[in-house]
Amino acid sequence: MLDGQPTVVFQPFIDTATGKIAGVEALARLRDRHGQLHSAGPLFSNPKTPLAGLRRLDRAIRQQALQRFHQAPAEWFLSLNISPRWVSRLRIGQPLPSLKQLQQSGIAAERVVFEITEQGGASQRLPAVVAAYREAGARVAIDDFGAGYSQLDRVLALQPDILKLDMRLFKAAAQGGPSEQIVKALAQMAERTGCWIIAEGVESEAELHFALECGARYVQGYLFAEPELEFFNTHAFVERFAQLRNHYVTHKLHERAQLMQMREQLSSLMAELNVWAHNGASLERLPAPAAYPWLLRIFICDNQGTQLSPNHEWRNAAWHTDSRYVGHNWSWRPYFYQLLAENWDEQRLLVSSTYRDATSNQYCLTAGKFIDNNQLILVDIDAAGF
Repeated sequence: MLDGQPTVVFQPFIDTATGKIAGVEALARLRDRHGQLHSAGPLFSNPKTPLAGLRRLDRAIRQQALQRFHQAPAEWFLSLNISPRWVSRLRIGQPLPSLKQLQQSGIAAERVVFEITEQGGASQRLPAVVAAYREAGARVAIDDFGAGYSQLDRVLALQPDILKLDMRLFKAAAQGGPSEQIVKALAQMAERTGCWIIAEGVESEAELHFALECGARYVQGYLFAEPELEFFNTHAFVERFAQLRNHYVTHKLHERAQLMQMREQLSSLMAELNVWAHNGASLERLPAPAAYPWLLRIFICDNQGTQLSPNHEWRNAAWHTDSRYVGHNWSWRPYFYQLLAENWDEQRLLVSSTYRDATSNQYCLTAGKFIDNNQLILVDIDAAGF
């Protein structure tokens, strides 16, 4: 038995393009005898909770949300959570209770997003359910995107309109490390398939910055508002969002200035290395990199990507050589064919995107410049050093 009165609360989605509230997610709460509200989330994750009671709670919350949404601004959308576990209990051909509730509510289907909330359950029947929602005019979102490999299969099968990044993965990624690149890659994949991204659980300015870097169309979280019984004004967070967005732009401009400074330093280093290479490229003639604390290693390749020289690495105030990679071919690396395409004739300095080096497990960038038509100098850079 579920203890408490089912009560719907709403948490807003902030449109990153305007700072306005674009819509709300309906969330379940239980009101106890003292009038206090408690999240119903733990009930849904507890295997001992009676399924019949959960189903009634789920439908009660959805019914309240649709009734209340008549009071919301006409341009907002409403996100309703749908559990695949209920789908498996429907008879073949049985009308969807959620769709029936929507049709009876008088809310235009175009204003509603049905959010698939769990990884497990009824995966084979979900495409037909999604098709029914789309035929009615509603949109479909997948929650916790990135939480498991099965989610990729689900995206391919359901082709959702919106993806909500998995909150735990998003929060870990916002702190940097391997998950940062994973989430950015997932966000890029979503963008290329035409999905809008929602970043939920945004509680700090750093997490907002990361959401913007991922191209999130909407953000949701305690940085702006907790779930509330009443609706906020559409413009309630416009001023605050504008301030936070300006902080983000200032931060990115600072990063850009650092990168430009590094490029200037790299140009000076490459000029020194060009002289060094034309004088025989001996270890003894390599200049000490006191002005370049981010430098990891230097090596020379031919124009086919084959490494000609050992790696020259600066450690413990001295140069060291590593000949293990002489003869290896790096033409398969993205930075190398960028060099060939953009650098051969003009001999410009090119700097790659950040990547994780498989040998050192460090996050690196690689800079390169041709010293003639047959050879080029490559410099690996510690990404944490600037």
